[in-house]
Amino acid sequence: MQNSAIELNADQGAAAPAVPRLERQHLHDTVVEHLRNLIVEAVLPPGTKLNERELCETMGISRTPLREALKVLAVEGLIEISPNRGASVYKMTETEIRETFEFMSGLEALAGELACERITAVEVAEIKALHYAMLACKAQGDLPGYYSRNQTIHNKINEAARNSVLHETYLSMNRRLQALRFKSNFKPEKWDSAAHDHDEMVKALEARDGKRLAAILRQHLLDKRNAVMNMPTP
Repeated sequence: MQNSAIELNADQGAAAPAVPRLERQHLHDTVVEHLRNLIVEAVLPPGTKLNERELCETMGISRTPLREALKVLAVEGLIEISPNRGASVYKMTETEIRETFEFMSGLEALAGELACERITAVEVAEIKALHYAMLACKAQGDLPGYYSRNQTIHNKINEAARNSVLHETYLSMNRRLQALRFKSNFKPEKWDSAAHDHDEMVKALEARDGKRLAAILRQHLLDKRNAVMNMPTP
């Protein structure tokens, strides 16, 4: 990260990691995604109180696009806005975490089964290329790069299911879990296990084995749930 750090949670007196400035040319197209990535990568961890003035100063934006972005993220369940306390990064309860991962395990399993019926050879090749790029990031210790390609793979499998209701539900629910899915790879053994799961996903896709892919995806999500639930609470 670059530029000076900002103190997002003044009540705790702790300086937050530095937040980079945004290019003005594509400001309206990028500000939501930029803030979402900061939340996913825990630059802005759950519970962080957001100071609008300091965020605007360090990212080089005005309050209008920032507030519009916060509204979007609030709808996605990533930000909590209180009339009296302002905006903060939403912190899921243990029950929400458990139930959402369980729900997502079913969604991804269904998507995998349908994808094996409907995916094209070109789409399989694209997923394989992303898989190898993802493994290259892992070899370099690049977790953000790994996670970006990882999520694209899951998205492409979901898109290959050719079910718009399933896809929209998946996108909506997955936004709430992205930070936790990212965090679940912090331990090397968990990261290794997740990468192995993706090896098996590619094999099942190539074989068009829907039952196998569904089982892998379901367990993959449940394992992530367990990894997150077993992490010490900060």
